[in-house]
Amino acid sequence: MSEKLPANAVLVETALRALGAEGEIIVLPEKAPTAATAAAQVGCEVGAIANSLIFDADGAPLLVLTSGAHRVDVELIARTAGVLKVRRATPEFVRAATGQPIGGVAPVGHPAPVRTLVDNWLSKHEVVWAAGGHPLTVFPTTFDELVRITGGTPVDVE
Repeated sequence: MSEKLPANAVLVETALRALGAEGEIIVLPEKAPTAATAAAQVGCEVGAIANSLIFDADGAPLLVLTSGAHRVDVELIARTAGVLKVRRATPEFVRAATGQPIGGVAPVGHPAPVRTLVDNWLSKHEVVWAAGGHPLTVFPTTFDELVRITGGTPVDVE
């Protein structure tokens, strides 16, 4: 594990190793507030960025790993998840559910498991980039690995 990683990224890296994930967390030169800026920094298509979006689904956290090329249809996600209402979570809700800040939420490394939906569109990319627990960190993975390490359900998000 790298000594240079932020504390949250070290926790994510530990979780990735425990889950048998292959990718190494890297530190970006600058924050990537959008999928486009993340894609530019790692040199991939915007659709290969796995945005980690935490929603409040009837009071429970729901992580949607969506392609950077998509916008999540919250009504579709609510029906898919079998809940009445899905809404964007507050920063406090996100931190409580994941232990990580918005802009850096990783698919794993949370204090407790978070129900996860994985955008089918990500399967179109050989390599997918996901956040590493901090706004400056990402790691390469695959659609299949994301589904496996999160226990996620592949779905259409739009």
